[in-house]
Amino acid sequence: MASVIGESGRVDRQQWDERYSGAEFEWSVHPNQFVAAELADLPPGRALDLAAGEGRNSVWLAERGWSVTAVDFSRIGLDKGRKLSAARGVADSQVDWVVADLSEYEPAREAFELVLIAYLQVNAALRARVLAGAAAALAPGGTLLIIGHDLSNLTEGVGGPQSPEVLYTPEAITAELPGLRILRAERVRRTVERDGGTATAIDTLVRAVRPAR
Repeated sequence: MASVIGESGRVDRQQWDERYSGAEFEWSVHPNQFVAAELADLPPGRALDLAAGEGRNSVWLAERGWSVTAVDFSRIGLDKGRKLSAARGVADSQVDWVVADLSEYEPAREAFELVLIAYLQVNAALRARVLAGAAAALAPGGTLLIIGHDLSNLTEGVGGPQSPEVLYTPEAITAELPGLRILRAERVRRTVERDGGTATAIDTLVRAVRPAR
């Protein structure tokens, strides 16, 4: 999810419902490349996908044996995730599709072996709230993976939101994760199709774990 920001600085649910209302998927039915690379080797357990969008990452995790809670405020997006899940042969019980606004959603504490946040581009105050909840939701030894459009993408990359206030830096994200052990925090590049050719987009990637007791 690469969130649409309204005049108030809040994510606009109606705009996302409209984007997800087409027959085709907004991005892909395949997982984000960094999600696949970072999480492929983790043993499955309970996963929380915040801002799940059309569910491509949730379905990929479920296919790998995870029990997933997929949260997004767009019912239309999650409905497409359900359809993708069914098409892939994932059991109904494998993914819990939760329609909720992350400004209000409170995940269960210490309940998940994995929390994923991919391209939640919101203002700093809401981001801090979501990150605090995500960190608290990790079970001891659990992994938190965060991916988002990086601030440097404005001048060095292509695509993504154009408002600096919703863009990430590795430093800003790690500063919001006290108590977690940071395994990786860096800018990463991905190739995107652009005007009949290819271009480069720049993201922040942070991977952290809650220390085991």
